[in-house]
Amino acid sequence: MNAVEEHRLTSPQQVSCFVVTVSDTRTVDTDESGPLMRTMLEQSGYHVVDYRIVQDDYELIRELIHEASSNPEVHALLLSGGTGISSRDCTYEAVSSLLDKELTGFGEIFRLLSYEEIGPAAILSRAIGGTVGRTAVFSMPGSRNAVRLAMDKILLPELRHVVRELNKQP
Repeated sequence: MNAVEEHRLTSPQQVSCFVVTVSDTRTVDTDESGPLMRTMLEQSGYHVVDYRIVQDDYELIRELIHEASSNPEVHALLLSGGTGISSRDCTYEAVSSLLDKELTGFGEIFRLLSYEEIGPAAILSRAIGGTVGRTAVFSMPGSRNAVRLAMDKILLPELRHVVRELNKQP
């Protein structure tokens, strides 16, 4: 057994997640990405402690990140939406401004996998991941396909391991 397999075996089984949809137009009735994330997490044995929709506003997103990262019940904050390049898209800026440690591999791998599905349009994605204190923070595009890709190929298999590493004692 290699070290990664060993780490996964000793990772916490109970991981609590806060799910956020960033959008100026979505409501609880029209949001598809947030409920998809919630369903995928719950079907994989994760616990969803909260779900919200927040406007694509720099300060509102930062406040939500502060709230989630200061709550000891939240191990991971997962955001969808607001990662593009339009004038209103500011999720990347809000997340990156607060990260203690960036997990550059998340965005890199997401764009590689996305490229395999949609081609060069993948460069428009500003998916980002990292840590704020002992909370893992991952931000992905808001389309159902992007959420499914990030969840299936990256987050569901690896999130417990990320939380394990964040909670290791020195």
